[in-house]
Amino acid sequence: MSDSGEVEHRPPHHHRDVRGGAARAAVFGVSDGLVTNVSLVLGVAGASPGGSIVRLAGVAGLIAGSFSMAAGEYVSMQAQRELWQREIEVERRALSHHPEGEAAELRAMYVERGIDPDVATDMANAVMRDPELALEVHAREELGISTESLGSPWQAAAASFGTFALGALIPLLPWLFTSGTAALVLSIACSAVAAVVVGVVLSRFTERSPLFSAVRQLGVTAVAAAVTYAVGRAVGSGVS
Repeated sequence: MSDSGEVEHRPPHHHRDVRGGAARAAVFGVSDGLVTNVSLVLGVAGASPGGSIVRLAGVAGLIAGSFSMAAGEYVSMQAQRELWQREIEVERRALSHHPEGEAAELRAMYVERGIDPDVATDMANAVMRDPELALEVHAREELGISTESLGSPWQAAAASFGTFALGALIPLLPWLFTSGTAALVLSIACSAVAAVVVGVVLSRFTERSPLFSAVRQLGVTAVAAAVTYAVGRAVGSGVS
């Protein structure tokens, strides 16, 4: 309340929807593709096999990794969706065959959360009057899911494929136009810049320091690339 006695009106605050996490998943997909393929490209380049071999390895890594990510995302999400659908169907049958018991169960959950028993009874009865609302509320309260938001496995698979491929393309790009030391240096530089950008974008979701997120992402990428490059050099020297 202000000094003049008038009620101070403040704009409502809004929370971001962090449940679906599509944008967050996209950032992690790019990060995964970047770290995976820069490690593969530099690991192969460390053995000095020639630019054509590095390009082949990079392209193979991009395609194989993208399909692997998409397939894994589709299978896991489809299995999760089917599990949720089964549990929702179990809840639907319970609401149909034992409505009184389900109403009592809902009332008990409200009371356990500190709602007055009489108010909890009125709330449970109001919910149970609408079968679809009752199903939605019971699914949310008992299973922690929404009957309207089970997600699309195909969309998730496509997003995983695209974001991984984008990240994996970055360290490969220089090798498509040049080779040797120039390609190696450009690949490292492009990957470093991309890692910093991914870290800064990720900080927007975590609300951590952009500098911290950028340095962390750059550090993870650099360590993975350095280790695989060193292994490639050692193996290449042993073979030659």
